[in-house]
Formats: sequence, C-alpha cells, structure tokens
Amino acid sequence: MSRNTKINVLLLLVVAALAVLPLALGLGDHKEEPFAGADAEAETAITEIEPDYEPWFSPLYEPPSGEIESALFALQAALGAGVLAYYFGLHRGRKQGEQRALEREGATEESPAERS
Repeated sequence: MSRNTKINVLLLLVVAALAVLPLALGLGDHKEEPFAGADAEAETAITEIEPDYEPWFSPLYEPPSGEIESALFALQAALGAGVLAYYFGLHRGRKQGEQRALEREGATEESPAERS
C-alpha cells in the first residue's frame, strides 16, 4: 500500500469517527434540539443573557421549515464543493497538458538518428 493510500484511509477513518462518535456517545441528549446550528445556539444564549434584545435586521428569506433550511444549506455546500472541484480539476488538467506538450516537444526535437 502506497503512502498516499495510507494517508487517505487514515483521513477517511478520522472523518467517519467524527461523524459517528457524537451519536454513539450521546452528546447533546440533554438538549431539546441536540444538533442545532450555531445560529440557534447563539440566539438561545443571547435571549438568556438579555431577554429584551432586538435584532438589528431580519433575514431576507425565512424558510417555512427546518427541513427546507437544511436542504438549502446542503445545496449551498454542494455548489461550493462543485466549484472547488472544478477549479482544482481545471488546474490539474492544465498542468498535465503542459507536461504532455513539453514531452512531445522534447520527442520531436530528437533526430531520427538519435532515436535508434
């Protein structure tokens, strides 16, 4: 097994552990919404500290349910990942194209006598 494969397997195991451990250990069981986002946690903390707090502005769009909000967040994450993957793929493809062009250029400069 190559070094890169070992690193990839290790990273995959770490990501899986980060996803499974909070569920297995029961983290957040004492809360009404155990895995609420940071916005909800901040709102709860602010209202506990200052019950009369008035937000400076309201959201432009308020989804009708938490499921739709989660779906929109997942869509946003997928679009971001797609843009990053496209950029890195394009960058790698250009490098490979340049390398192949240099290899072809070096092969055409050799004379037929040098090749044999």
